[in-house]
Amino acid sequence: MARDRYRRSARGNRLGLAVVGTVLLLVGLAALAVGQGFFGAGPAGQTLLNDVVQGVLAQQWVPYVAVAVAFVAAFLSLRWLMAQGIHDTVGRLSLESGGEGRVQVDEGVVSDAVEREVGDYPGVRRARVHLTESVHHPHLRLALTLDEDADVAQVWNRVRGEALANLRRSLGLEEVPAVVRMTMTAPSRHARRSLA
Repeated sequence: MARDRYRRSARGNRLGLAVVGTVLLLVGLAALAVGQGFFGAGPAGQTLLNDVVQGVLAQQWVPYVAVAVAFVAAFLSLRWLMAQGIHDTVGRLSLESGGEGRVQVDEGVVSDAVEREVGDYPGVRRARVHLTESVHHPHLRLALTLDEDADVAQVWNRVRGEALANLRRSLGLEEVPAVVRMTMTAPSRHARRSLA
């Protein structure tokens, strides 16, 4: 499933960042320890590029290896960045399919309808909707920004009892799994002063 793929991707990101961070931290601590003389005065007093290192860097093959490593690093970095931009929003929903054809609707049309309906509820300042997972069995992600004095329980009951029921009915589905995230707006400066 797409959700499992994104969880694995997030877990891989965390692991990769932890490994890179740990390696950089260890290299930095080792360099600091050498510079402070924790490994004796000999290593601390040596130049960074001694004769052996300079001899290796003078080889003809070194620039080619450096360019190849840079290309591989750039490719892996671009691939990682592109993977971060991938989202699981479906483009179209398939409502019916049969011998006479199939009925599809654009995800944006459905999202806009739900956003308009929920956005008209008292206390809702903004609603953002995304349909994800599958064209045949969509999941709903609803992000609500509520006024500071909104009745959260009433908004939730209306979303569950009206908006989600209307969505299921209009799509002809028995269930549409949903994740609803509600945040409150910050109080105005005037309200903060009066509270103080």
